[in-house]
Amino acid sequence: MSNWIVLSLGGGIINPEGTPDSEFIKKFSELVKESKYNFAIVTGGGKSARLYAQAARELGANEFEADEIAIISTLQNASLIALALKGEACPTVFSDFGKARESANRYRIVIMRGTIPGITTDTDAALLAEVLHAKKLINLSNVDAIYDSNPKNNPNAKKYSKMDYNELIALAIKNDTRKAGTNFVFDMLACKIIARAGIEAHFINGRNLEEIKKAIKGNAHSGTVVRK
Repeated sequence: MSNWIVLSLGGGIINPEGTPDSEFIKKFSELVKESKYNFAIVTGGGKSARLYAQAARELGANEFEADEIAIISTLQNASLIALALKGEACPTVFSDFGKARESANRYRIVIMRGTIPGITTDTDAALLAEVLHAKKLINLSNVDAIYDSNPKNNPNAKKYSKMDYNELIALAIKNDTRKAGTNFVFDMLACKIIARAGIEAHFINGRNLEEIKKAIKGNAHSGTVVRK
């Protein structure tokens, strides 16, 4: 199964401002269909997940309960991707890694949503990559690379073109609050999983289709590459 590429598709790419972008979903799906590779796609929840998680907290939910509600947004996003890839992908959206692996024996595209509270879709993507023996994970988000601080808040934030696993883990530790719906480049557990499995990770702007193609093909791109 080493010919698999895992795409960690941020919810903010699928539903900017909480509204699904059907035109982008169509273009993204065409890119996946036209590629020769096998893909496992894991969808995040995006702004809708954060909004529902916060509303749940305001109504008295703890972080486990807020996470449960946020995960529903990942299912909605995954369902849209599955619909756009109808006829090419397995029609089932998975929340079980074993079942996703079984499906990978019959389909060249499989789709997963969020799984359990406390586990982000970053971690789900990293685990799925490990399960499928994938050598590459591409993280698609609204940020074009990894920075030492949030570039939206700090115009002098340092952009990394290359990093090793230890550097990525150190950066993630600073930002990983383990709260439902929080937004950071890649959570600490996901970083440690790709490190232990030796999975090459690419971090790029998920709305730039040309950059996605470059990362898939292994060509140089404007994002960040993380490897040993």
